[in-house]
Amino acid sequence: QLLSLLFEDLFKKFNSELKKIADQVIPKQRAAQFDVVKHMRQDQITNGMVNAISTGNWSLKRFKMDRQGVTQVLSRLSYISALGMMTRISSQFEKTRKVSGPRSLQPSQWGMLCPSDTPEGEACGLVKNLALMTHITTDMEDGPIIKLASNLGVEDVNLLCGEELSYPNVFLVFLNGNILGVIRDHQKLVNTFRIMRRAGYINEFVSISTNLSDRCVYISSDGGRLCRPYIIVKKQKPAVTNKHMEELAQGYRNFEDFLHEGLVEYLDVNEENDCNIALYEHTINKDTTHLEIEPFTLLGVCAGLIPYPHHNQSPRNTYQCAMGKQAMGTIGYNQRNRIDTLMYLLAYPQKPMVKTKTIELIDFEKLPAGQNATVAVMSYSGYDIEDALVLNKASLDRGFGRCLVYKNAKCTLKRYTNQTFDKVMGPMLDAATRKPIWRHEILDADGICSPGEKVENKQVLVNKSMPTVTQTPLEGSSVPQQPQYKDVPVTYKGATDSYIEKVMISSNAEDAFLIKMLLRQTRRPEIGDKFSSRHGQKGVCGLIVPQEDMPFCDTGICPDIIMNPHGFPSRMTVGKLIELLAGKAGVLDGRFHYGTAFGGSKVKDVCEDLIRHGYNYLGKDYVTSGITGEPLEAYIYFGPVYYQKLKHMVLDKMHARARGPRAVLTRQPTEGRSRDGGLRLGEMERDCLIGYGASMLLLERLMISSDAFEVDVCGQCGLLGYSGW
Repeated sequence: QLLSLLFEDLFKKFNSELKKIADQVIPKQRAAQFDVVKHMRQDQITNGMVNAISTGNWSLKRFKMDRQGVTQVLSRLSYISALGMMTRISSQFEKTRKVSGPRSLQPSQWGMLCPSDTPEGEACGLVKNLALMTHITTDMEDGPIIKLASNLGVEDVNLLCGEELSYPNVFLVFLNGNILGVIRDHQKLVNTFRIMRRAGYINEFVSISTNLSDRCVYISSDGGRLCRPYIIVKKQKPAVTNKHMEELAQGYRNFEDFLHEGLVEYLDVNEENDCNIALYEHTINKDTTHLEIEPFTLLGVCAGLIPYPHHNQSPRNTYQCAMGKQAMGTIGYNQRNRIDTLMYLLAYPQKPMVKTKTIELIDFEKLPAGQNATVAVMSYSGYDIEDALVLNKASLDRGFGRCLVYKNAKCTLKRYTNQTFDKVMGPMLDAATRKPIWRHEILDADGICSPGEKVENKQVLVNKSMPTVTQTPLEGSSVPQQPQYKDVPVTYKGATDSYIEKVMISSNAEDAFLIKMLLRQTRRPEIGDKFSSRHGQKGVCGLIVPQEDMPFCDTGICPDIIMNPHGFPSRMTVGKLIELLAGKAGVLDGRFHYGTAFGGSKVKDVCEDLIRHGYNYLGKDYVTSGITGEPLEAYIYFGPVYYQKLKHMVLDKMHARARGPRAVLTRQPTEGRSRDGGLRLGEMERDCLIGYGASMLLLERLMISSDAFEVDVCGQCGLLGYSGW
């Protein structure tokens, strides 16, 4: 609908411009006939559509519509970030207003929107995410609904007198907010509608609900309502039996069959208020109308990855929802063929030892983002204070946390109006050695870098030259002249070396060539890189220790990560403690445990598994220090936890500058890491120095080191002068 409005707006603009040109040209005396095709510019409509879709700003003057953020670029940082973006709901409410009403979780959102998945900060509660089984309806025809309602006894309001309207058994009937008529037996109407919907005679997303206090029946068939499926309960028995579930598992039926046979139905929020829904089968009573399919579906995609979320303090689950989207992993099966602006991939992703039913539903196991690390919860040296992690060097050597960063570089070769075009020149050779100069070392004979080569800072990727004159035709005699060319090479700018993964050469619509290069860096974890478990427990690497200095348990296992125990008491992430226990039992048993919300493997059963394999039921081990060789005084909580490597790496954030570029206007250093900028001594820092009385330091920081400039001063009047005047 939006696209059709956009096209209509652009097409009418296109027509009006043609009409203007025709009005200008036709009245004039002319030799040739007016040719309308010459004046048609197709790029007007194309550019209008491309601009609206790429920026997301739809301003249609004809329809007085001005909307921002209609289209967004899908984030492909990880599989979960792409899924999370597809289930996002953004409110148009002002983010700067400090009101709690729109931000808080409303009771009507239960089961429709995820209670955990919302950003921190000013967008908190305004940007929401759909729960796992939520469906958003689309507009449907209301003709059959009106026909059915009138057959069931809905009368026109005009046919009744005012006295009859006030009778207690006369209910008003609304369809999508418009009055349809009145009904005397509202219960019959509601029950028949529901029977018809379950039998498949009307659309499964039509909802009907009663409001007894206002004496109204509301029928809805419009788009934009949130719906959710529930199992129908008849005579205190759910309609879905074990036989149905077996047929589903064997592939004889699917979810649509359940809908068509009237075993399951979709309810929207209004109709939920009319129903009595049981959470579990054993809580069904005589008033129950529906049964929840699975309680864990009230969480969304991101919160569904967390094992045992019902054992965590609520904000921790919210933090994990934000960090799960930043975890590196696999983004899709085509990731090796993509040329993205920025792509992070984990070298050896693993599926988690403790999984949830959501993980299976969304196929996270096939595109995982993390690794199972053996964690010792203990304090070891002072390098694990404040959530820092101590990593085992041998684990890093074997590929733990190793990632690939892909970036791309582009180059277009254009053809200009004066019949000149860009060229790619071959590498420049050194006169003495007849080998390419250092800057052109990685170029092939065609002047484009070759795949597999190592590229360093300031080396040329494409040796491009463009003509000096591109607008006017080349001057001179009738003999065509050779154009002058200037070098405009595409160079690699980066502090660390990269490797050229692949080069793609293609042409785009305007008869121009396009060269895309994909650059690859392999990075191993270093001090300052950020890691996080699935419980909002983030930390940076504080120290990398050789394996011989790491503690080890009596089976000879060294931990990959040492985590400080002070991260548990105040944060109350008991889910992480249970995950470690279940992961340890799963490793010993050779199976995966489930940590699904409101269910999952019981701690009691997990402890019994550990005892059966000869381990302490608390998950603690007898550990020997790697430095002194003596046993540690306490038993150490020791086992596997699923850790995610986040996209925040110290290599991308590190920045320092001595001398560097300056802004032309102010002669002050530029700003920002990308421009090699300076670190600003701001007005607050200036106030501190004034209060401290360090006047010479102020002079040095604010003038000499920033924008000192020599001027001539007049000897007579003392004003700025100019000696060469």
